[in-house]
Amino acid sequence: MKVNDLVTVKTDGGPRREGKVLEIEEFYEGVMYLVSLEDYPAGIWFFNETDSKDGTFVEPRVSSKE
Repeated sequence: MKVNDLVTVKTDGGPRREGKVLEIEEFYEGVMYLVSLEDYPAGIWFFNETDSKDGTFVEPRVSSKE
């Protein structure tokens, strides 16, 4: 994923939420994504762990037209 990509994010217990990637920071353990959401237009950070599917919070948005 890259800056300006449309994504969905996993949050506590609710449905996935759509947003846009504003910034990306890579670390040894995974990648941090600053994602703009409707409630957080300035962005909120989400971390995707490298070695854990359970630790994947940000995924590319799949268009319903595909």
